[in-house]
Amino acid sequence: MTFKLDRRFLLGLLIVASILNYADRQIIAILKPMLQEDLHWTDADYGHLAATFQLSAAIAFLFTGWFTDRVGLKVANPLAVGSWSLAAMAHGLAHTVAQFTFARAALGATEALGTPTGIKTIATVFDAKSRSFALGLLNAAGNLGAVVTPLFVPFLAGAVGWRNTFAIVGGAGLVWVAVWFLSGAGNSDAFKAKPVQASETAVAPPVEKVRWVDVLRDRATWAVMGAKALFDQVWWFLLFWTPDLFHRIFGLSMKEFAVPLACIYLIAGSGSLITGAVVNRLLARGWSVNRARKTVMLVCALLVVPVPLVLHAPNPWVATLLLGLTLAAHQGFSVNVFGIITDVVPTQRVGTVTSLGALAGNLSGMAVLQLAGVLLTNGVGYLPLFLMASCAYLLALAWIHLWLPTLRLANL
Repeated sequence: MTFKLDRRFLLGLLIVASILNYADRQIIAILKPMLQEDLHWTDADYGHLAATFQLSAAIAFLFTGWFTDRVGLKVANPLAVGSWSLAAMAHGLAHTVAQFTFARAALGATEALGTPTGIKTIATVFDAKSRSFALGLLNAAGNLGAVVTPLFVPFLAGAVGWRNTFAIVGGAGLVWVAVWFLSGAGNSDAFKAKPVQASETAVAPPVEKVRWVDVLRDRATWAVMGAKALFDQVWWFLLFWTPDLFHRIFGLSMKEFAVPLACIYLIAGSGSLITGAVVNRLLARGWSVNRARKTVMLVCALLVVPVPLVLHAPNPWVATLLLGLTLAAHQGFSVNVFGIITDVVPTQRVGTVTSLGALAGNLSGMAVLQLAGVLLTNGVGYLPLFLMASCAYLLALAWIHLWLPTLRLANL
């Protein structure tokens, strides 16, 4: 697949931003054993912190998509990365649970800009034939961040302490902002108006006003919101609690679970790349968008069903394979939900619908993270959470099919 040079550069910047996003988001889960020992947190405290992140992001998603659609990608991209980087660095200044809660809320609110800006940039810059592959790369980038973070954060924290670790990891985002401005990325030709060919859907950033009445009347909005509420909670649950699961069930230390955790997200990243490529191949063979996306999503949903077996795994590596398969399926499913947004939603509303979907997913994630803290504090264990995860994707696909029985391209 061939991209123009400026499109490659923009995609590269988006990929790096996604890696940094996940590093800033995941670092607290990696450092949980150290932070609990140093600050005397309970599981309920940690669950509350994780839920606070989700709640603040959910509230912010009410505005970030609209904001992205209105101000444009030239402003929204650097503002997103710069603001969440400062919020990540603020964690290193916290001494109490309340101060950590404030920092997590700030991080959640600012990271909420990342999803709509990333998806809207892809929808704006890439045509329909390239978009699935680009979305797959972008989704996989988050997994790369989740792979790299557990490999270096425990050792960095051991060398410089957890406070300086937050400062160093968060500060990397400010370097990204400097590159954005110094390279003139916001003035790229990819953002400039160009004629739309019959075979393309890439258009310039819209100037017409996004009306909420149009957004809320669109069946696609409700299809995306309901699906994200059903399946996103699985990702958030595993992102924040998998390190604890390895520590609690298999007795692994922070450094010992680093490699299994990295392997999980390395496997997960393959889900984005494989499903993006498969959908492109199916479309090239003449499959309709409706048939291609829903078939791939069904396969992904079925792959998640065995996930409760993690709790009966004989060793950490069997658990690693099961969790990796689950998150690979999640990423494949998620790529196709984002693809549905770019397929069926008019381009001028892509940022808004993406944010509303993320809002729904973050609210359900908030509830599950809080529930996990309560269940574990009271000795119930992980089983109810994994049973919920096993059926989440089948329910999400059924919900999408209910609202969108046939997917039809909106931007042709």
